[in-house]
Amino acid sequence: MEHFMKAALTAARASLAEGGVPIGAALVHRGVVLGTGHNQRVQLGSTVLHAEMDALENAGRQSADIYRDATLYTTLAPCAMCTGAILLYGIPRVVIGENRAFQGEVAWLRERGVEVEVLQDAECIALMERFITEQPALWHEDIGV
Repeated sequence: MEHFMKAALTAARASLAEGGVPIGAALVHRGVVLGTGHNQRVQLGSTVLHAEMDALENAGRQSADIYRDATLYTTLAPCAMCTGAILLYGIPRVVIGENRAFQGEVAWLRERGVEVEVLQDAECIALMERFITEQPALWHEDIGV
């Protein structure tokens, strides 16, 4: 599991280096990373490319059987949009790096039967704390405050 969260963290750091919001994700099926992604709202001027959505896009079209046997790793708790995609595709497990900076839709995922593990990973926490301190306006824009 640590390896897959590291892939998500690498993606998050790539976003930060590009001037974006440092959130990353990885879609994993049976020990294979199908796709990673990072928040690209700033870089591409996108309204929908959060890390989870970007990871799904980069994984390419998969069969329902693949999604229903996959795990999504994300450095920060998913928002309502990303949670909707997780539920739409039937992804049964989500591993979250941290949810202190943003609670996201953890309760909704669990209510819908998704197994959710929140790591409170020190690297994920430090990355978001630094970003929020350095870029409060961008952070508030991204989470809709």
